[in-house]
Amino acid sequence: MTGADARTQRMGEQAIPTAHPWLIAIAVMFPTVMVVLASTVVNVALPYIAGNVSAGTDEVTWVITSYLAANAIIMPVTGWLSRVFGRKRFIVGCIMTFFIGSLACGMAHSLGFLIIARIIQGLGGGAMQPVSQAVLLESFPPNKRGVAMAVYGVSIIVAPIIGPILGGWITDNYSWRWVFYLNLPIGLISLVLVYLFIEDPSYFRQSAARIDFIGLLLLVIWVASLLIMLDKGQQEDWLDSRLIRTLLVMFILGLAAFIMWELRTPQPVVNLRLLCNPTFTIGTSINTIASGAVLYSYTAYLPLFLQTLLGYPALQSGLTMAPRGLGALIAMFLVGQLISVINPRLLLIAGFLSLGYSLYAIGNLNLDIAPGNIVIPNFLSGAATGFIFVPLTTISMGNLRKEEMANATGIYNLLRNIGSAMGIAVMSTLMARGAQIHQTNLVAHMTPYDTAYQQRLEQIKSALTPQSGEYTAAKQAVALLGKELLRQSTLLSYIDNFRYLALASVACIPALLFLGRQRLKAG
Repeated sequence: MTGADARTQRMGEQAIPTAHPWLIAIAVMFPTVMVVLASTVVNVALPYIAGNVSAGTDEVTWVITSYLAANAIIMPVTGWLSRVFGRKRFIVGCIMTFFIGSLACGMAHSLGFLIIARIIQGLGGGAMQPVSQAVLLESFPPNKRGVAMAVYGVSIIVAPIIGPILGGWITDNYSWRWVFYLNLPIGLISLVLVYLFIEDPSYFRQSAARIDFIGLLLLVIWVASLLIMLDKGQQEDWLDSRLIRTLLVMFILGLAAFIMWELRTPQPVVNLRLLCNPTFTIGTSINTIASGAVLYSYTAYLPLFLQTLLGYPALQSGLTMAPRGLGALIAMFLVGQLISVINPRLLLIAGFLSLGYSLYAIGNLNLDIAPGNIVIPNFLSGAATGFIFVPLTTISMGNLRKEEMANATGIYNLLRNIGSAMGIAVMSTLMARGAQIHQTNLVAHMTPYDTAYQQRLEQIKSALTPQSGEYTAAKQAVALLGKELLRQSTLLSYIDNFRYLALASVACIPALLFLGRQRLKAG
């Protein structure tokens, strides 16, 4: 037995790592938490970043877009890259890349430099989630994978809840640069843990392949075109813009060429043949809609609703979202135990029903609510996330071979990222246009012939006259009612969109009938 073989024992076809599986879990979850935190804490700091690097609101959104684009491009090739370079070296390389990108982000003094640094950070961070998932799924026996995915899911779902709170506190008390510098000590600890506990599976030594440069280039073209198009679509009025039409053509042609090339080449950078597995394809599609479009849109727009319409500061908005993390924590550990004794599809149905109800409840809010009115829906949405994430991942990957796991998790996370971008783009468009429609409907009532409007106008005018005089008070009263009209039309648009998300989550339930009938046995 060689020295390399001595590090891995064999039991039939199952490779047993020498480190305890839970030590491996800690080693891969630490950098995963770092990456997920980095994708959320920066949102709170965007206004401060814009002012510091002399960028407008539209320009500074590239700080997010560039990171997501780099994430999406690297995700599906993680399995192939980890086979070429070895999984341990690849994870170490990802952490170091993320470390360097974070340091560069904190040192940036111009928008261009910051965008380049975010791309570097995204290339290192995007690979961590799928490769960590693959390591966990391979390190645990099948009957323990549900528990492992539950613990892993805690880091994925709770970190975005902590992120806005931590980002708001750091930005208010120190500087937005420390939002990025926070990753440096976590990165050093992650390097130590990976060096001590992560090993290369034996089959990786036999799987190194030539670089699929053409497939990689086509992947960059269609993913970048899609994400830029989604990010700029509403601002450019979609197909009325030549830029959006050009990006759409590049996306369609790039995607078609990518699919044809990857299916014909013997050693593709992304193994699209995995999508021939019906269970994996259906599970990935549901994950794209649920974890991508629905959940990401909800977690992105609820804080915006709290801050812009209710006037919450960033820190209070983050604290209001915290019950969602508690719900996710409880559900993750509960599902990890139930998944071995209950049909996972029943857990998924419960999760989607809870998610639909929580989103519908959020859609019934108004401008006079207290923070307590958001606690229960947030808690239920977090619990629903736990009931969806663990069974869906376990079923989707359940009948894949171990050597297919890394490629599969790359595709799984890529499409989730694209679903997130599509959900944000669709919701952004519906928000803007829905607000215009409601504004048109409401302004029809602001006429001298509407009794309720005239009564309210006179009340405000009477209250302002002692301070401003009759003439000025009349103008101020009209202005205040106009401002209130804008708030109400925006509120109605938020309500519409939260209800659309509730409908989309419930609409996922029929697709669960086509998932494989799997029941994990306790061991």
